[in-house]
Amino acid sequence: MPPQVLISEVGPRDGLQSVKATMPTAHKLAWIDALFAAGLREIEVGSFVPARLLPQMADVAEVVRHALRHPGLTVMALAPNRRGVEAALAAGVHKVTLPVSASEAHSLANVRKTRAQMVDEVREIVALRNGQAPHLRVEAGVSTAFGCTLQGPVPEDDVVRLAAALAEAGVDEVGLSDTTGMANPAQVRRLFERVRAEIGARTGAAHLHNTRGLGLANCLAAFDVGVRTFDSSQGGLGGCPYAPGASGNVVTEDLVFMFEAMGIDTGIDLDQLTVARAALRAGLPGEPLYGMTPEAGLTRGFVYADGRAAAGDQTRASFR
Repeated sequence: MPPQVLISEVGPRDGLQSVKATMPTAHKLAWIDALFAAGLREIEVGSFVPARLLPQMADVAEVVRHALRHPGLTVMALAPNRRGVEAALAAGVHKVTLPVSASEAHSLANVRKTRAQMVDEVREIVALRNGQAPHLRVEAGVSTAFGCTLQGPVPEDDVVRLAAALAEAGVDEVGLSDTTGMANPAQVRRLFERVRAEIGARTGAAHLHNTRGLGLANCLAAFDVGVRTFDSSQGGLGGCPYAPGASGNVVTEDLVFMFEAMGIDTGIDLDQLTVARAALRAGLPGEPLYGMTPEAGLTRGFVYADGRAAAGDQTRASFR
């Protein structure tokens, strides 16, 4: 069996909250259907935040209900506080991700709480989960782990201490997020190694941006030190609205191509991703979509990690 990774698609949340246009609900549902058909098995379908702050997420409960129809799909949503988690529980999500910033400045801008207050909130949320919904998985995403456009450099010791505090608070996993696209491969490798040494198997996903063109290199560095879950966004949509200059998630199509070409199984079909990309484009006409693989097409004779040959004529025209 080839080595495997889990690609967690965050476009329906991280991507859509970062564009001015609001994708119609019917198009969101069609896009999620197409992503599932392509082999995605974990999708962050939205965030439970007030609609006045993010009108793009006003239909999140309806989107969750639709996504739950897909067997074997982990339906995930972001919730910044207890109220959001309660709403996510009511909607029936399988997994909730909590943003906890390593940068005090970003924490205050993003959730209007200090880091210490967020750890206390996470502890309350875990207690709520344990009492009402023990099946719910709780992930803490340490945002601005590699630097912050508001604060500047973020000390690695702060990140490690925060990860340890979140693990002690009872979350199932702690991921590291390059919210502002400031990471480099050496830094990614070093910080994930330090966090794993501190909290062990609770070390979670790598959420890395391609703001400065290092997204794939950073993903590979994380893989080399044992990370096996990677967040990405189809078309590279995404970025934090409360971190100036933070743009460009890792492109799902490029990430899948890299791993599959290396013989690492993602379970995702690149030809079917083109169908999902078309669904995304239909829902956000005129919005720029990124990715080198969709532009260049697959290499001639491309074979997936599990031995499947790519379908059809592997040309730029057919892949686009």
